[in-house]
Amino acid sequence: RVRLVESGVGSVQAGGSLRLSCVATGVPVGRYCMAWFRRAPGKERERVARFAADGSILYGDSVQGRFTISKDFSANALYLDMNALPPEDTALYQCATGGYAGDCYFPVWGQGAQVTVSS
Repeated sequence: RVRLVESGVGSVQAGGSLRLSCVATGVPVGRYCMAWFRRAPGKERERVARFAADGSILYGDSVQGRFTISKDFSANALYLDMNALPPEDTALYQCATGGYAGDCYFPVWGQGAQVTVSS
């Protein structure tokens, strides 16, 4: 059974940094598409960053240059390092995994980790 579990400190001051972790079981993080998404109150879900199985990385425009996605094969985990956080980055962050068919698709989701950035 594939399972994703996110963790990370939930609150930070504006301008601060935060790392989110996503530990995967039942799927090797190096063989499938892995991504971070977020949903802010009243907004559509947004893909923040994704790893394709070939190792290529894609970031959303709103986080380019501030967020870094990475993987740890030994821990079978996905990470999201977030820097220079403004209050607008407040959202529920979820990791997801899936396959590739022209682009990554994500049928499996974690429960999410709430990130709150205070001004």
